[in-house]
Amino acid sequence: MSRTTRTRTQPSPQHAADSHEMIRVHGARENNLKDVSIEIPKRRLTVFTGVSGSGKSSLVFDTIAAESQRLINETYSAFVQGFMPSTARPEVDVLDGLTTAISVDQQRMGGDTRSTVGTATDANAMLRILFSRLGTPHIGPPSAYSFNTASVRAAGAITVERGNKKAVRATFERKGGMCTHCEGRGTVSDIDLTQLYDDSKSIAEGAFTIPGWKSDNVWTVGVYAQSGLLDPDKPIRRFTKKEMQDFLYGEPTKVKVNGVNLTYEGLIPKIQKSFLSKDKEAMQPHIRAFVERAVTFTACPECGGTRLSEGARSSKIKKISIADACAMEIRDLAAWVRELDEPSVAPLLTALQGTLDSFVEIGLGYLALDRPAGTLSGGEAQRVKMIRHLGSSLTDITYVFDEPTIGLHPHDIQRMNDLLLRLRDKGNTVLVVEHKPEAIAIADHVVDLGPGAGTAGGTVCFEGTVEGLRASGTVTGRHLDDRATLKDAVRERTGSLEIRGADANNLKDVDVDIPLGVLCVLTGVAGSGKSSLVHGSIPAGEGVVAVDQSPIKGSRRSNPATYTGLLDPIRKAFAKVNGVKPALFSANSEGACPTCNGAGVIYSDLGMMAGVATTCEDCEGKRFQPSVLEYHLGGRDISEVLAMSVTEAEEFFAGGDAATPAAHRILERLADVGLGYISLGQPLTTLSGGERQRLKLATHMGDKGGVYVLDEPTTGLHLADVQQLLGLLDRLVDSGKSVIVIEHHQAVMAHADWIIDLGPGAGHDGGAIVFEGTPADLVAARSTVTGEHLAAYVGA
Repeated sequence: MSRTTRTRTQPSPQHAADSHEMIRVHGARENNLKDVSIEIPKRRLTVFTGVSGSGKSSLVFDTIAAESQRLINETYSAFVQGFMPSTARPEVDVLDGLTTAISVDQQRMGGDTRSTVGTATDANAMLRILFSRLGTPHIGPPSAYSFNTASVRAAGAITVERGNKKAVRATFERKGGMCTHCEGRGTVSDIDLTQLYDDSKSIAEGAFTIPGWKSDNVWTVGVYAQSGLLDPDKPIRRFTKKEMQDFLYGEPTKVKVNGVNLTYEGLIPKIQKSFLSKDKEAMQPHIRAFVERAVTFTACPECGGTRLSEGARSSKIKKISIADACAMEIRDLAAWVRELDEPSVAPLLTALQGTLDSFVEIGLGYLALDRPAGTLSGGEAQRVKMIRHLGSSLTDITYVFDEPTIGLHPHDIQRMNDLLLRLRDKGNTVLVVEHKPEAIAIADHVVDLGPGAGTAGGTVCFEGTVEGLRASGTVTGRHLDDRATLKDAVRERTGSLEIRGADANNLKDVDVDIPLGVLCVLTGVAGSGKSSLVHGSIPAGEGVVAVDQSPIKGSRRSNPATYTGLLDPIRKAFAKVNGVKPALFSANSEGACPTCNGAGVIYSDLGMMAGVATTCEDCEGKRFQPSVLEYHLGGRDISEVLAMSVTEAEEFFAGGDAATPAAHRILERLADVGLGYISLGQPLTTLSGGERQRLKLATHMGDKGGVYVLDEPTTGLHLADVQQLLGLLDRLVDSGKSVIVIEHHQAVMAHADWIIDLGPGAGHDGGAIVFEGTPADLVAARSTVTGEHLAAYVGA
């Protein structure tokens, strides 16, 4: 009898390195977060939900991503850190288990007119190398194909300090591809002088009509009034020929104004440097309105808008120049590059092909590389930034996305979901701030913040699975399965806005009658031509109020009270009751605390280390001089009023001693768009993207216009807030306005009186009207992609 010995294998103990499976956050207090403590699983897709302003971005971007970036920056030498933006440590007790974070946010791209889709993604750089190798005739190195590089030639004597010093003759030449006429901008401008000044007045009488050019501004008006080169008391129309030449085109000249050395320069070159050298899309609204009035931009007659010199345009590969290549839709360019077979540049072709294919894969194949980066929507800009990460070999990275489905048709959301899952499956941690139920549905883990917004938010209401969220009873859980229903009856149009032969961008000679007096929604896949039809074809003038997705510009001194104009009636009310000047009640003017200059905090610059902001000890963060705070309105001082929420202030200014009708009207509009929780003095830099867009909408609601054009007003809106937005749109229409909305959200489509659907595809596959009618007709027909998704949404 034999006995067999059985060996039992003991489970190996867990390796210490495998225990770090969570990102741990303890005591997060950034912005409105209230001591938030959570654990986020690594290598999973976690979606952060909650109403707009509940603290999602504060937790994900301002705490987790910001600390990861700060720690990475600290690994560089002090010399390198000196050139990098320095950020303070977030307000948090413990952050453990962080990995390298890559943020892909909605910040619009391109602060420069020369920035294009191609330059922002390195595709242009690879094309330039390709043409410098294969282009015929050969015109030079890659720089010869760059519209950002000017040709330079120099010759002369230089001194070489080596052994015996001696002067030698040297020449220098750099070949650039910039069009000399438009300097690589593709457009030239013509200035309407009547928009710059009133020639019946003298400079001393305030002839200038340029924004910000006030008579007491020594840097602008003062230079012309006190330079000694012009007569400030003579009406401009009576200037002599020489005076007018000096006034408009004078060469830069040093002058002394009030004892200060300044440079006098003709008005036209000064305006070109001040306004025209900047990206129009990035300007403040009133500045952009001025530029649109005063300046007409036309395609450069020399380069035809290609930005490139004649030499760069003459060099071709298979009858295609680099200008032709950049003007192609990217999906067509990808097909052209795929046909090139040249072993000498094989690695370059492979890299270029990969970049172009990523554009197509992410749903941006309809763009062209010469598209100005400033014209991309927030959603398009975010997807362009994603391109460089799609083919990356990096793993164990934390990718942070801010509503990646913005600007996407329901048809395209599935493709975005697949990309997010691909990033996760490569071993990365994916954190997504999102409102769309279709995107929340793919989460491995959900963190719901709230319960409300602003001071009513900042806590974790739920952590767990999507099914758990649905049963949790939180605001998000209750509204996750919300579905709008089709109207029983739609409004009748009161007129029509006729558009004939619209051919902007990819539009194909479109004729359409947009109904007035109703809620009209324009739909279609991204790139189908919706914005081209509305912004490029509807005449912008009296009666048309456009609220687009351009960002709100503002410093940490800007707040809702200053941006909406609310502070003006408040200051006047304080001044009238107390018998003093209104300027005392501005933290940017006479009433400012002299120690912190009205900022409320004192910033200490620590060189390459993060600067420190400390509350001003003199004003205790109130921003005003103590003497100003002695003046009261309705029992409150100005700092207490600015600390109120919109809802509190609305009640405060409604009646009693503080009754101020002008302020109350603005506050009503802020409450209407769902911003009742924000405080009047809250810095604009702390508002979320959705809050800023609704702030802009509230500002424009006071404009006297009959037609409102809104570009995706649901951006950044929680499911629970969409119903409030629909109520606002109804009130606008019922008050006699015509509302035209570009939108992908099915709840807005279902609520429309009339739908215009563009398509059928994007780019050259779009640009046509594929449906006009009521939502019920669209659902019944199911003839378009939009119709199919809307039918599924309403359960038809």
